[in-house]
Amino acid sequence: MSEDGDFAIRLHGITIQFGGLVAVNGLTMSVARRGITGLIGPNGAGKTSVFNVITGFYRPNGGYVEFRRRDGSVGSITGLPPHKVCHAGLARTFQNIRLFGNETAIQNVMIGSHVRQKGRWWMNIVPFTFPGAAREEEEIRENAMRLLERLGLGGYAYAPASSLPYGAQRRLEIARALATKPEFLLLDEPAAGMNPQESAELLNFIRSLRDEYDLSILLIEHDMKVVMGVCEHIWVLDQGQLIADGKPEEIKRNHKVIEAYLGKEAANA
Repeated sequence: MSEDGDFAIRLHGITIQFGGLVAVNGLTMSVARRGITGLIGPNGAGKTSVFNVITGFYRPNGGYVEFRRRDGSVGSITGLPPHKVCHAGLARTFQNIRLFGNETAIQNVMIGSHVRQKGRWWMNIVPFTFPGAAREEEEIRENAMRLLERLGLGGYAYAPASSLPYGAQRRLEIARALATKPEFLLLDEPAAGMNPQESAELLNFIRSLRDEYDLSILLIEHDMKVVMGVCEHIWVLDQGQLIADGKPEEIKRNHKVIEAYLGKEAANA
């Protein structure tokens, strides 16, 4: 097992069951602070279930999740609803893009900012009575525009999200996540649907996000070129159980990992 003294997220004995099916069985793992960590495994290994536990969509049947903030404080986020997990400093994207398709790109990003909003939406109906709320809303709009421009989406700001090309929708989802001002970012298959050139560009993009926004990043990804090219540490699941963890070069040579993906014959070969 890897050392996890300077962790951002640490899972202790996480178990997730759906009736008689055990999706994740006693998983203990950690993500280093400011690290780029991969969570990989064959289809059905339990990866997205782990994401759903961390972000509050699932309550585990056993175990707990700890989150360490930048200020060093550590607390359990187990069982918190998704909006409170987000407010604590975690944000995510989804395997299947989840945007508000009829809203514009800038409106989608502004929705992310509202998790930090001090005023209430109804205050903007009477701006002369609540001038502070109007100023805050304008700041949210300006921040959303900066994020869109940073992610190369400035030209799409007032286009419906559903009209954007697939790769742009992926980046828009990341922009919305960044608008929540996270400390920890979870990316669920960010390279899905991308061509080889876009996947290659994604490597530098993820690194730049980590450095520019001082993030810890955990990603699920099936594109092994992306995983091996950007991740500093990798955890591998198979049928809900941890079978390996280590640096990319170690994972490439791991017999159990090869067997999980390609079968015993390939592993023996």
